[in-house]
Amino acid sequence: MGGRQKVLVVGLGVLLVVLFVVAVGGGRDERGDPAGRHSLVEWLGRGGGQGAVDPATVEAECVEAPGLLTVVGDCELRVADPGRLRTLILRSPGGFTVEAPAPGDADFTVTDTVTPEQDGTEAVARIAVDRPATVTLRCPTGCLVTISAQ
Repeated sequence: MGGRQKVLVVGLGVLLVVLFVVAVGGGRDERGDPAGRHSLVEWLGRGGGQGAVDPATVEAECVEAPGLLTVVGDCELRVADPGRLRTLILRSPGGFTVEAPAPGDADFTVTDTVTPEQDGTEAVARIAVDRPATVTLRCPTGCLVTISAQ
């Protein structure tokens, strides 16, 4: 090994040690908020993120008004082709269940039941959509669901 190579290997080793010390020593002892996001992550999401599905591109038989659904039992939402990966955001003051095909080439269906938070925050479901899809929404006792643009 030549002199330049030795200097390069030692320099990389020192850089790794410095990065490790900064990563370990720069942390905080407090517990994080799982729902919280760092501002850098938010910025990156806005720049190249997926964005939300336009409520105008969603059709359903349970539509009460544009972007507002009245669901009793089951309701199928037909999402037009978003062109790229987008997020269908559904909000409701009551709990509901969603069933949707997984994005990409995956060959399975994803089911999730969402409920409002104890502090009164509404129930929110975020469904990844990258092609035309049918999403089933279930509210056995009935619920009012909003298709959100954010």
